[in-house]
Amino acid sequence: MTKRLLQRMDFKLLGAALGILLISLVVIGSATHINTPSGERFWFVQRQGLFAFFNIAIAAFLMNFDYKMLQGYGNKLYVFNVLLLIAVMLAGHSALGAQRWIMIGPISIQPSEFSKLIMIISLAAMLDDKVGKINTLHDLLPIAAYVGLPFLLVMKQPDLGTSLVFMAIFFGMVFVAGIRIKLLGGVIAAGLAAMPILWHFMKDYQKMRIAVFLDPNVDPLGSGYHIIQSKIAIGSGLVFGKGLFEGTQSQLNFLPENHTDFIFAVVGEELGFVGCAVLLLLYLVLLWRGIQIARDAGDTFGRLLAAGITSMIAFHVLVNVGMTMGIMPVTGIPLPFMSYGVSSLTTNIMAVAILMNIQLRKQKLLF
Repeated sequence: MTKRLLQRMDFKLLGAALGILLISLVVIGSATHINTPSGERFWFVQRQGLFAFFNIAIAAFLMNFDYKMLQGYGNKLYVFNVLLLIAVMLAGHSALGAQRWIMIGPISIQPSEFSKLIMIISLAAMLDDKVGKINTLHDLLPIAAYVGLPFLLVMKQPDLGTSLVFMAIFFGMVFVAGIRIKLLGGVIAAGLAAMPILWHFMKDYQKMRIAVFLDPNVDPLGSGYHIIQSKIAIGSGLVFGKGLFEGTQSQLNFLPENHTDFIFAVVGEELGFVGCAVLLLLYLVLLWRGIQIARDAGDTFGRLLAAGITSMIAFHVLVNVGMTMGIMPVTGIPLPFMSYGVSSLTTNIMAVAILMNIQLRKQKLLF
């Protein structure tokens, strides 16, 4: 049994994910070895490493179960997802101006991170019998409403970044489900046309993020500070970087959120262009394997699952790397496997585990 599983293991996908995770632990250690909540050096690394090990162990255990079992729980998972997001609104605690977290003992959980993967599973179950049948707006509206409720609940927190991830998942999965291209283009065009209306519903800080994206010097000591410092950090790394523990922007705390949202800037400063290129190459391998797994999946549900997961990871990488370089607005989207955070790490490990599960069973091989 174990031998057969190892023979079919996707080592390219596994190697890329583990490679990114190992780079993450090194860079998090460099960025946070001085400033820790407990005063203990490498506190963040120890915590991230512990949860990584714990989640990988759970993922390895779950590999023994066929991912097709998830399809039967699609509706129940959807209801659970909605209730979880409502619970955040009622009992969550606030930080940085948003109510997104629930405390479970000493651990702070961000349900909106888990909601993305749950949404992928439940949407894949819903779309399974709609493949090739999304030809009109009437066909698309129930699907949009299905995604729209969790989307609005996340927006209410407010969490614009995660809300946009829901949109990326939605478009990626309906595309694979065979939506008419003209219909998809019309929806995208309508969304762009509605942007001026959306502007009026955005919070002031969200509008400021758009403004500083266009010109960081509009508020250089406020909303534009993150982008300015991030670009300085990446640019100063040049080809080979300043070396681990030697990045002045990160080590001297000029770069905010250097172990979470802006960890790519630490890579750029301390490991340089070469370090960034290696990291992006690993992401490319991960996404390439995700696309291939979606293409070769043994059933429609697996194909949709793989498409949703790949869309989610691709959007995260594109937006996070883009915002640290100043070519995307700051949205607070973490970099998969790199950014510190229990909820994000758990979601990404489970997502890759599902991809590997689909790969293992693409020829209906039973274990």
